[in-house]
Amino acid sequence: MKIDPWSSTTYQDYARLRDEFGIQEFSEDLWKDLPHPQRLLRRGVVFGHRGFEMIHEAILQKKPWAILTGLMPSGRMHLGHKMVIDEVMYYQSLGADIYIAVADIEAYATRGFTLEETKELAVNEYIANYIALGLDLKSCHLYFQSKNQDVKDLAFLLGKKVNWSQMVATYGFEGSTNMAHIFSPLVQTGDILHVQLEQFGGIRPTLVPVGVDQDPHIRLSRDIAQAHRLYNVTMTKDNKIGVFVKVDKNVKELLDTAEKILKKLQFSDLKRITDYKAIYINTAGEADISRIDEALAHTEPTFQGYGFLQPSSTYHRFITGLTGDKMSSSKPESAIFLTDSPQEAKKKIMNAKTGGAATLEEQKKSGGKPDECMIYELFLYHLVEDDNELKGIFESCKKGGLMCGQCKKRAAEQMEKLLIDLAEKRKAAAGQIQEFLKERYS
Repeated sequence: MKIDPWSSTTYQDYARLRDEFGIQEFSEDLWKDLPHPQRLLRRGVVFGHRGFEMIHEAILQKKPWAILTGLMPSGRMHLGHKMVIDEVMYYQSLGADIYIAVADIEAYATRGFTLEETKELAVNEYIANYIALGLDLKSCHLYFQSKNQDVKDLAFLLGKKVNWSQMVATYGFEGSTNMAHIFSPLVQTGDILHVQLEQFGGIRPTLVPVGVDQDPHIRLSRDIAQAHRLYNVTMTKDNKIGVFVKVDKNVKELLDTAEKILKKLQFSDLKRITDYKAIYINTAGEADISRIDEALAHTEPTFQGYGFLQPSSTYHRFITGLTGDKMSSSKPESAIFLTDSPQEAKKKIMNAKTGGAATLEEQKKSGGKPDECMIYELFLYHLVEDDNELKGIFESCKKGGLMCGQCKKRAAEQMEKLLIDLAEKRKAAAGQIQEFLKERYS
């Protein structure tokens, strides 16, 4: 399988994606003890993760942590984009420090938009709707890639640890790929990792919630973060934890520092072999690796290192388009846009593909297939908050007690309320948008 961040591919076999790309399952243990778990978490829409355990621990222990999310201003904002903001608002309520990158450099490099066009789309389609949906921009750090010199500088510096072979293996770049396109993933790595620089909050767990099509960016960022570390903490073949210095400069001082940190963490049975640039811990287990690694990371800036913790990620399923394909800004009939009128949305919903039988008689007899229905997905992802209510819709459809026309009418009515509410709040947000532009884009 191939994952391309810039394609319109529809992914169906999420279990196979997890297996082939080493994505971990987002199990119930990772969300059931979080405060008021958000519907996308508890309904399995978020299906996979990389390193979410660090985020889980930070939330429960009320430790500092951050979120980096982004928007590509290359089309209108639809319900698929809304999912990420729903997640971000939930995490904001749990204390996350929110960073939002407007990926105008990426849109310029990969979609052919000018920076001025991306600015207009970002403001009118995304920022306005973010405010309307309830995201508190005053407590967020929202910026344009093209205007953030720290991100661009970091992208250039981090590129020292990446070679052309890795970029080709990760993205499938060819000889005809333009250099701006090739550089844009490094800018995204700059987005993801810059939130751990001292001036932006320092070293801390960072979560990037994305669709699975963005996993190449996550893998690149995690690889680059690890490549720039001065220490490597790993389990050895004889089931001991080894702390290894990865560089040839200041080896003694780095080992001295590591030894002090380990003793402070109550590890006393240590074996130091300076020639191997290593310290072995005889009394630690695999569960201690993350704690040790994070403690050492905080010391690395004193040795001119970054100390980046590998960013964590979650992956959500794509909401299916109303036509049965991927919901896409480039296919208006497949998507409900947040700036659609209720009449436009109703027309799309009434024409949407469903999981119903060929005739009413057959559906009453054999039931429908809600797990193949675009209308049921609207309830699942966006329109029904109560899990028992959603279960009732599912069971009634399966048993033939609920007809497609009824569901479409209900979905259209609920979507009308949502869109009218958003339209009113977008109007009210006009002043906030101008204030944002004056402060951040002047």
